[in-house]
Amino acid sequence: MSLVTVIDHPLVQHKLTLLRKRETTTGEFRRVCREISLLLGYEVLRDLPLEPIEVETPLEKMTAYRIRGKKLCFISVLRAGAGILDGILDLVPSARIGYIGLYRDPVTKEPVEYYFKVPDLIESRLCIVVDPMLATGHSAAAAVSRLQKAGATQVKLVCLLAAPEGIAAFHAVHPTIPIFAAAIDRQLDDHAYIRPGLGDAGDRLFGTK
Repeated sequence: MSLVTVIDHPLVQHKLTLLRKRETTTGEFRRVCREISLLLGYEVLRDLPLEPIEVETPLEKMTAYRIRGKKLCFISVLRAGAGILDGILDLVPSARIGYIGLYRDPVTKEPVEYYFKVPDLIESRLCIVVDPMLATGHSAAAAVSRLQKAGATQVKLVCLLAAPEGIAAFHAVHPTIPIFAAAIDRQLDDHAYIRPGLGDAGDRLFGTK
């Protein structure tokens, strides 16, 4: 499997266009982000392992299938990760949830952790890290490194948009971790915003700008 998967389903691309538009309201942005995240989840989770079990339908017994292993864990990178978390959680409501809080040091420009809370037995769970914008890649790389330090061995990264610079920086640190995105945009600008992008995902989700 390629380490970078662009999910180009027509519904994903249509909803991404709505997210990009300047005139999209905060409420609509939040709603569409939730919808597109659910669609991304189908692709991200398509290779989950299954195991056979015997069930009894209203008519007869049969062999059916369920997901094998510990329950999934969705890891939201605060704060904008919440926009993807809600939608993908609709798809797997029984999943466990973790949070990683990071901010960028104004002097060193490096990510600094301020919050970390994940479920137990993290080493036995598939961890889906959600962060809408893979821009410089530094925060996502730091989040995955912290997760691995806690014991995680199975990790995937899901974002709405990625920049080539962010993909390169992330894979320089985590060369085997797959990335799933709705689109790869052109480049970063001088302020590390993805161009053409959709603006600041956190501000647009929470109406803070």
